[in-house]
Amino acid sequence: MPGNDRILRLGAVMHRTGLSRSTVYRKIKEGSFPRQVQLSHRCSGWRESAIDTWLADPMAFVELNSARN
Repeated sequence: MPGNDRILRLGAVMHRTGLSRSTVYRKIKEGSFPRQVQLSHRCSGWRESAIDTWLADPMAFVELNSARN
């Protein structure tokens, strides 16, 4: 769904994916979940299209610009 670029906040992402807060951030660090978009100094969210892509095939998702350490 390329046209869906609403911004979802963490609660909506957790609800849609079924993941906990800590799992979302762990998966971001691993590069297996979309990174959030910074909206302001203390506000961020996820593009709905990125979450839809992840939901379509979570096992195959790879974030290209991940911060793997």
